[in-house]
Amino acid sequence: MLFVYQAIDTEGQEKKGTIEAINLDVAIASLQRRGFVISNINEAETEGSVLSKNIAIFDRVSNRDIVILSRQMATLFESQISALRTFRLLAAETENPKLSRKLADISESLQGGSTISDSLAKHPDVFSPFYVNMVKAGEESGKLDETFEYLADYLDRTYEVTQKAKNALIYPAFVVFTFIVVMVLMLTLVIPKISAILTESGQDVPAYTQVVIGLSNFFINYGIFLLIAFIVGLFFLFRFVRTETGKESYDRFKLEVPYVGNLYKKLYLSRIADNMDTMLASGIPVVKALELTQSVVDNRIYLDAIEKSTEIVKGGSAVSDAFAKHQEQFPNIFIQMMRVGEESGNLGSILSSLAKFYRREVTNAVDTLVGLIEPTMIILLALGVGTLLASVLIPIYNISSTF
Repeated sequence: MLFVYQAIDTEGQEKKGTIEAINLDVAIASLQRRGFVISNINEAETEGSVLSKNIAIFDRVSNRDIVILSRQMATLFESQISALRTFRLLAAETENPKLSRKLADISESLQGGSTISDSLAKHPDVFSPFYVNMVKAGEESGKLDETFEYLADYLDRTYEVTQKAKNALIYPAFVVFTFIVVMVLMLTLVIPKISAILTESGQDVPAYTQVVIGLSNFFINYGIFLLIAFIVGLFFLFRFVRTETGKESYDRFKLEVPYVGNLYKKLYLSRIADNMDTMLASGIPVVKALELTQSVVDNRIYLDAIEKSTEIVKGGSAVSDAFAKHQEQFPNIFIQMMRVGEESGNLGSILSSLAKFYRREVTNAVDTLVGLIEPTMIILLALGVGTLLASVLIPIYNISSTF
């Protein structure tokens, strides 16, 4: 909840502002800890203009915000600035309103005696368990500046690879959508007018032209029902995907789609190797690193494989041996490289090499996919529209040539 307050600070000056807290008592306590004497405090008005409201879809903290924040924290901690002052400075300077409120709340928590990791853990919608545990490891080792630099580098790499994969899939989806829209418009607006000319001529119409005219009539007469069925189907599909069974089915489907599935596998392997390398470099034990990796994989098939592998590792087995039991998710080269790293005591370096290798593979696969899709989609679009027009224009040409 957001509260608007008026107060007098320790120097006797009047202060006005807002504070976010779970209730009024917590807000008052937070202000009093700052040394403020409260003269007035009320819950912020929820009504107002559309522009003044916090729309949930826009009031979010992006991965890029966290990357920038991590680099700023690394710089400030390296400069020997205290944690409390660091978070207060960042809360005041951060442009993202939601992140600013979160950092202000973390400052209050730090002033109350909490550790940085515990304070961050109170905001799981912004700071993931992986992020929190990395910070906790940095606190224990006394290397917070290095930890935040590690985090910034890791998040930056993850963001770059993920966005590249997403962008590769957005382009063909847009082209397919454009193709469908063009075809529907042709069938409902252009073809009916041309088919009227053919009907009035009384000439025989070729079979392929009759098919196009029949398809056009079907869209005109039953198009609204098709649209309703499509929307209802999307609604139920969306609801199904949100269930546990639906999520697992969707994640499995992503891995089984030709070529695209291979792209996703390389993306997940890159993420797993990079995540584990970053945590091992920060001194987090292997078992804990595996447990935290489950939260960043974003695929239930790989999550299940890592969960089962974690239990095997807890029993005393090597990570490579545990992954070897899931060769559908982890290719042989991945397992063999990890085994070499474990035997040489250089697992972190091997994971770093694997992460770089699979990042390059994802980049190359995306570039190849985009290079193939672009001309293919253009050709299919041209063939579709060309065939549609030819099926009605050729009979019209034949009719005109008889006169």
